[in-house]
Amino acid sequence: MNAATAAAAASSGAVPKSQFDWKPIALLAAVALLALPAIGSPSTWLTLTAAGLAMGMIVFIIASGLTLVFGLMDVLNFGHGVFIALGAFVATTVIGGATAWSGGSGAAQIAIVFAAMLAAMAVAAAAGWAFERVIVRPVYGLHLKQILITMGGMIVGEEIIKVVWGPAQIPLPLPEALRGSYVIGDAAIERYRVLAMVIGAVVFAAMGWTLARTKIGLLIRAGVQDREMVESLGYRIRRLFVGVFVAGSALAGLGGVLWGLYQQNVTPQIGAQVNVLLFIVIIIGGLGSTLGCFVGALLVGLMANYTGFLAPKVALFSNIGLMVAVLLWRPQGLYPVTNR
Repeated sequence: MNAATAAAAASSGAVPKSQFDWKPIALLAAVALLALPAIGSPSTWLTLTAAGLAMGMIVFIIASGLTLVFGLMDVLNFGHGVFIALGAFVATTVIGGATAWSGGSGAAQIAIVFAAMLAAMAVAAAAGWAFERVIVRPVYGLHLKQILITMGGMIVGEEIIKVVWGPAQIPLPLPEALRGSYVIGDAAIERYRVLAMVIGAVVFAAMGWTLARTKIGLLIRAGVQDREMVESLGYRIRRLFVGVFVAGSALAGLGGVLWGLYQQNVTPQIGAQVNVLLFIVIIIGGLGSTLGCFVGALLVGLMANYTGFLAPKVALFSNIGLMVAVLLWRPQGLYPVTNR
C-alpha cells in the first residue's frame, strides 16, 4: 500500500486492508514452468508435475499439524514422526495387508482405505493427547528441553510400535481400484496421486475455512499473535492448545496412511525419515503459517521430482538447496507470521 492510499484510508476512517502477497505463488509457478524446457518432453513434465503435487499434498497434510502446533503452542515437537508411523501401521492392520485386495468391488476397496484413514486419525489423536499430557506439558516455553524430550518420546514410540507390529517392514499395497493411471495425451497420471491431491486440497480448504471463518479459528489466530490477551478475555487457551495438538496428531496419522500407500510399505522408522522433510517445509513456508506450509510443501514436492529426473545424484540435497535459496530471499519464510 502506497502513502496516498494510506492517507485516503485514514481520512475516510476506513481500516486499510493488506494486499495478498502473490510472490510465493509466482515462485511456485516459475519453478514448474522453468522445469519444462529442462525436461524437454511435455508429457514427461506433466507426469512429473502431477507426481510432485501429489507428494507435496501428502507432505502438507503431515506438516500442517506440526506448523499449527508451533504457531499456537510454540512447541518444537521433534516427536511428530511417531504419529506418522502409528497412522501407517494402524492402516496395515485395518487393511489386513495384501490379502484385503483379493476380492470385493472397487468401491469396497476404496471404502477400506478411507476406514483405515479414519482409524489412523483416531488412534494418532489419542496418542497425541497422551503425548501432550505426559511429555510436552512439562516443558512449555523451554525449547532445548522440548527438542530433547520429544525426540526421546519418538524413540520410545518407535520401540512400542516394534513391540506391537514387529520390527520388520510390512507391505501396504494399493487396492486394484487405485492402481493404474489416467492417460492424458502421452502423459500418465497415477490414480492414487490424483486421490492424494484431492485429499490434500480438501484438508487445506477445511483448515483455511476453520481458521478464517469460525470462532475457534479466530481464537487460534489470536492466540498465535497474543496469547496473554486471549487469556485476559476469559478464554481457556490451554484447552485450545490441547485441541490443536490432538488435531495436529490426527493429521499426522492421516498423512502416515497416505505416505505408507505412496511408498507401498511401512517401517517403524517411517516417521523419523519424513521428519527432516517436514521441518524443511515449515521453515520454507514461515514458522506457524498454514498457507506458507502449503506452498512450501508443493515447492518441495515439485523440486524433489524434477531433480530426481534431471539430476538423480543431487536429488537428496535439492530440498536443502531450495530452503537456503528461499531463506536468502525471505529470511522469515514465504509467509512469515507476525512477531515470530
